[in-house]
Amino acid sequence: MNTYDFTSAAKPTGTNSVKWDSCEPGVIPMWVAEMDFPAAPCIINALQERIAKQVFGYTLVPDSYYESVIRWFGTRHGWEISREQIMPVQGIVPATSIAIKALTSPGDKVVVAVPAYNCFFSNIRNQECIASESRLLWNGEKRRYEMDWDDIERRCADPAAKAFLLCNPHNPSGSCWTRPELERLGEICLRNNVTVIADEIHCEIVSPGCRYTPFASISAEFAENSISMVSPTKGFNLAGLQIANIISANADFRARMDRVINIWEHCDVNQLGIVALQAAYSDEGAAWLSQMNALVHDNFLMLRDRFAELFPALRVPELEATYLLWVDCSPLTGKQVARHLLQSHQVRINDGAIYGGPNCIRINLACPSATMRDGLRRITEGLTELL
Repeated sequence: MNTYDFTSAAKPTGTNSVKWDSCEPGVIPMWVAEMDFPAAPCIINALQERIAKQVFGYTLVPDSYYESVIRWFGTRHGWEISREQIMPVQGIVPATSIAIKALTSPGDKVVVAVPAYNCFFSNIRNQECIASESRLLWNGEKRRYEMDWDDIERRCADPAAKAFLLCNPHNPSGSCWTRPELERLGEICLRNNVTVIADEIHCEIVSPGCRYTPFASISAEFAENSISMVSPTKGFNLAGLQIANIISANADFRARMDRVINIWEHCDVNQLGIVALQAAYSDEGAAWLSQMNALVHDNFLMLRDRFAELFPALRVPELEATYLLWVDCSPLTGKQVARHLLQSHQVRINDGAIYGGPNCIRINLACPSATMRDGLRRITEGLTELL
């Protein structure tokens, strides 16, 4: 197996990078969900070969693209997908809006576990729907966030509730929902005629001892009652290539979404994204991913142990999935912490308020160890001054 270099940071400054070029020089950006690693060599090589052809016209999605998606999720995650179930789109955020628009009418409710990815709120609002927010519960013994089943049952039983917007694994809490948890959620939704819309973009970023379960893989009934959205962009750091897939076994759902896609003119995808996906969903891509996940887990352990030593009162979950750590800084607000760290210590993290957690912060751990050590030093110095 190849050994990949995760010690050298990518050099995105000057590329119009949202993460880097929006920060002042000297700031360590540990905020937006993007890695600081160069893309996997297999992806770079495939893109270079494609660029060498010197043509960038209208493009077809080839059979090999669909075969890559089917093979990857079948062999890696035990999820059997057929070609007709796959709808390539430009990204997960537009895919979410497409799914909500296809399944709801204005005034309908969409149940969502909070804290939630911030775009979920605008996805729901922009389709003139109402977010029915079920707050996750903290399990102090297991050090993880869990669903409030009584509350979810009540919200899904509301006749106005038409969909449950699931993040699997969950951003920002870092919970990797277990199969029993997903089964319980799926049964609640089936009983109440609520469709599951599953954003599974973080599915490849999973910690040792945890396992991602595709919601639609659990049963034929769940597959028929769901729309899943997947993409290599998060796990392989390819957000700018704008490629994703909506997957559903339900032909009626697909027809409704196809109609929305055509009305909104979301029909074409990035041809370089097509190339990158096929390279990512390969044996070489899997090897790179494994080593990246190991480094992120090491970075988490570094922070967890340091916080346990210095700030035992802060709520730090065991990171089961994603490279995003959700830290409850009560009684401080996330805004206080984020502002102080940026202004006084030149490290940028996310204020949790935009995700529905005003006393929390979100820290991006997907960076080389040296960057992690420097960022952690700055964060702990800033928190020491505040606490």
